[in-house]
Amino acid sequence: MKRYFTPLAIVALLSAAWTAAQGVTLDEAVQTALEASPDVQSAEYRVDAARAMLKQAKSAYYPWISVSANYARSDNPPQAFMMTLNQRSLNMMDPAFNPNEPDETENLRGSIGLQWRLFDSGRREADRHMAKYGARAAAEALAAAQNELAHEVTRGFYGVLQARAFAEVQHEAVRSIEESLRIANERFAAGSAVKTDVLNLETQLAQAREDLIKVQNGTRLAVAALNTAIGKELATADNLQAPSVSLDAPPPECRDPNAYENRPELRAARLMTRIKAQDMKKAKRGYGPTLSAFASSDWDSDASSDFEQSYMAGVMAELNVFDGFRTRGAVAAAVSEHEAAKADEQRAVNNLKLDLTQAFLGAQDAWERLNVTRKSLESAQEAQRIVREQYEQGAADIAILLQTQVGVTAMQTRNVAAQYDYLTALSNLKRAKGEWVKESDAKR
Repeated sequence: MKRYFTPLAIVALLSAAWTAAQGVTLDEAVQTALEASPDVQSAEYRVDAARAMLKQAKSAYYPWISVSANYARSDNPPQAFMMTLNQRSLNMMDPAFNPNEPDETENLRGSIGLQWRLFDSGRREADRHMAKYGARAAAEALAAAQNELAHEVTRGFYGVLQARAFAEVQHEAVRSIEESLRIANERFAAGSAVKTDVLNLETQLAQAREDLIKVQNGTRLAVAALNTAIGKELATADNLQAPSVSLDAPPPECRDPNAYENRPELRAARLMTRIKAQDMKKAKRGYGPTLSAFASSDWDSDASSDFEQSYMAGVMAELNVFDGFRTRGAVAAAVSEHEAAKADEQRAVNNLKLDLTQAFLGAQDAWERLNVTRKSLESAQEAQRIVREQYEQGAADIAILLQTQVGVTAMQTRNVAAQYDYLTALSNLKRAKGEWVKESDAKR
């Protein structure tokens, strides 16, 4: 069966091939995650909801206008009397008029009503401030999610590159053991080596190939974790483009001990304290008076005659004299909530300060370990070169050759781990300073 591709499909295929050829960069992975991640999308919708609540709070300053219509039929004396009266057709001089036994009366009414709160002792103002701070807090929660997500994607990105590098190290280990096995077979054939040398190398080769399978599976798992963080199937084991980051520079010094002040989590905690302060103010204003205006215009008819119009307008003042201590309880609860919010704010300061310290020390530790593994790897590789030359000449035992091979593979693995641990630690330091949010905003 032949397949025919439309020009649009061909363009899409070429675009996908071009993207695969170019490779996915770290910036592309982060930006894609900020657009596709369900966590960020959820936070964005919460921002929209908070802004809508701010509009609701502002609506309390405007008058409420309603339109209604109803039809009723009754022989209840008071209701029938009022229906007829509203229709301006009541004739008490009619000999048949009997208010105790009225005929069935019907009424069709149309109404326009208005209500307007003129004064409420500041409760609406407190609601408006709470909604405003709530919208800002939701935006800070979004920024916090973006900051965390950018680091998680970066860590996952480096995790894939690290797993891929582990596989390359293991490939190199397999090739090295295969070369040693070739030399051992040649020496055995020449009678200068024993069969156990060959058998030991064959055993070592089998173990190396088994380790290679494990690291290849680890690479696939790292890719799955990265795509989960991104929110879509973007990365593969082969299409990630390693960033050109220098590993020769030490981590930046943490000269500003208050760098955690840039964290959106702290700003959100402070906004929550302000929200609770406004809630406390609103509760206390529950003791104050309110003043409202109201008006309505009504049109009544018996459904067979013209409509008769009437209106009503006025103002109403209310004062809470006693409500069973409900307002007092609301004030006490709001005061406690405000104190709890202040404690939460202080806890956020303490936790973020500790987070910054741990991130900085982690970056320093990763840098120092990287320098150690570099030097150790150089020593291990030189030792392997010397022992291999000695073994070829029959001056070294197979056990020493195997030992140096294992040492080189271990040091290569540790060096790769130290490299990507250092890059991940730098990303974590940026997260602890809240700098991922700034970079994301600048690129958008």
